[in-house]
Amino acid sequence: MRYEILGPLHVVDEKGSSLLRAQKLATVLAVLLIRSDQVVVADQLTREIWGELPPRRTTASIYVCISRLRKFLSRPGQPDPIVTRPGGYMLRRASSECDFDVFQRLVADGRKCLRGGEPAAAATRFEQALALWRGPAFGNVQPGPIMAGFLKRLAEMRIECAEMSAEAQLELGRHRELVGRLRSLVDEFPLRETFYGQLMLALYRSDRKSEALGIYESARRVLDRELGLEPGRKLRELRHTVLAST
Repeated sequence: MRYEILGPLHVVDEKGSSLLRAQKLATVLAVLLIRSDQVVVADQLTREIWGELPPRRTTASIYVCISRLRKFLSRPGQPDPIVTRPGGYMLRRASSECDFDVFQRLVADGRKCLRGGEPAAAATRFEQALALWRGPAFGNVQPGPIMAGFLKRLAEMRIECAEMSAEAQLELGRHRELVGRLRSLVDEFPLRETFYGQLMLALYRSDRKSEALGIYESARRVLDRELGLEPGRKLRELRHTVLAST
């Protein structure tokens, strides 16, 4: 059995892919996945589902959710992945995999290749990692406190992967092919200076120096308006390099 969280939450087995449509069940499974092999107490599940003002008799509702989830995840000849522990529940993942696990391995391998001077291998790993995403992580689940923290961490990992992928592609001289993607990343993450710098470099190496300088000015305006800051040292140095070459 495999879990997919890099998009709508799915459970995949040899018969195909199943989507949990019941919101409470999807939330419980999401939290148990995030805290795999750790006990999640009933109070944590209550807050995740109902927030700070839960209705009465939530203990019975949690029990029903767990029971229905066990039925959904049960497979012939396989042990129950959800086990009851004092005060809560735990999802065992010893024999299952999640697309997030694959994503983490690919990013780690790509980072190792990049540091080892193998940009082609690194670019391949990073692109494979990014291709795993099917949309927003847990896209069909309403996030609570536990999920929100995990999603923030996951979003940062995805951004770092995109940055390192662009770095590897630039090392391989693929600057012209990168311009469109980097423009999209700048639009999506307007406070991320790394993407501005990579876009400037891609344009500069494509003999589009005036456009590269225009990107610097866009970054300066956005950073000043949103944060009251000037571009960082690396971005300023890149601007000086472009200016010196004109």
